[in-house]
Amino acid sequence: MTCRGMMRASASLTLFLAATACANVPMADPQADAEGKRFDNPAPGGGALYIYRSELMGFARPIDINIAGGSGAALGARTYVRFEGPPGPVDIACRIGDHQGQLEVMIESGRTRFVEASTKVGLMLPDCQLNEVSPDQGRAAVAGAKRVNPQGR
Repeated sequence: MTCRGMMRASASLTLFLAATACANVPMADPQADAEGKRFDNPAPGGGALYIYRSELMGFARPIDINIAGGSGAALGARTYVRFEGPPGPVDIACRIGDHQGQLEVMIESGRTRFVEASTKVGLMLPDCQLNEVSPDQGRAAVAGAKRVNPQGR
């Protein structure tokens, strides 16, 4: 095999491994994804929270998201999840391996909040961080992502 052929085979293998790593995240069906991208108002008396991951580094390792109360999701590259619940503070935690980050978001009745989960390069292993973003930034990121199924509850 020539050097060029080996490079093509190596690139193909890398893309295949990246695609199979993403497949480990439990994706929602296309109808649920389309519903999430309508950004419907939350149920009366409640609020909505979108947590998304827009970076491409997600092919290597998902970010585990946990919401106080038992709900969670695994976010791969360009994925999102929507949660609805009563007004009040919501504690969100993210984890990659042994590294974790936290954020508290105030959910208000009738409002939708957006949080970005991202990977931060650490000394040896990646860390995760959570940041609340504007509705415009959040909607744009969710529009280019795929919905995952929440876990727990």
